[in-house]
Amino acid sequence: MVQGRFVAYYRVSTARQGQSGLGLDAQREAVSRYLNGGAWELVGEFTETETGKDADALAKRPQLRAALELAKRQGATLIIAKLDRLARNVAFIAGMMESRVKFVACDMPDANELTVHIMAAFAEHEAKRIGERTREALAAAKARGVALGVAGPANLKPNVEARQQAADAFADKLAGLVSGFRSRNLTQRAMVSELNTLGIRTPNGGSWHRGQLCRLLERIDRRSADAT
Repeated sequence: MVQGRFVAYYRVSTARQGQSGLGLDAQREAVSRYLNGGAWELVGEFTETETGKDADALAKRPQLRAALELAKRQGATLIIAKLDRLARNVAFIAGMMESRVKFVACDMPDANELTVHIMAAFAEHEAKRIGERTREALAAAKARGVALGVAGPANLKPNVEARQQAADAFADKLAGLVSGFRSRNLTQRAMVSELNTLGIRTPNGGSWHRGQLCRLLERIDRRSADAT
């Protein structure tokens, strides 16, 4: 049974999402479900609409600062719908925790400080590795004589090959994780949810949806079949 005071923090990543409510209603619904029943009090709600990312994420989020300040004054717990609504940056997570405000994520209510740090570190590592793989693929294409940034029939095949190599490397990286999903008999929807919860980004740096997952699964299965 949920008890105590709470300050809700919602975040959408673009002005368009903020205006349309896309994603915002789902976050509010998740918080409402979590707080359903019990002796609790919602002492404040804050909604952040932001664009882009920054290492000093807290400085870019005035609504989060205000939510943390209210929670500290009220002795309340910061409640968020999803853990990735805060950040995927280790330094930011650490800074937020230094504020000494308790927080709970509706999608992972049992997460502790160690869990959050590990997830943030893993997401940060994945983002760096994706960037490295992209640069490596581009360097390899350039070494083969591809004029990067130049369109035309002469460059079409080498550029496609470079993208395929980057996609294969990304699929290989996640093959073990996908194998674990399958051993747990997760549905594709559950796999998408878990990838996003873990903070693992798509090759383009975005959140997962089912279509992207299906393409990843097909690539992993194809590479596994080719290896046998």
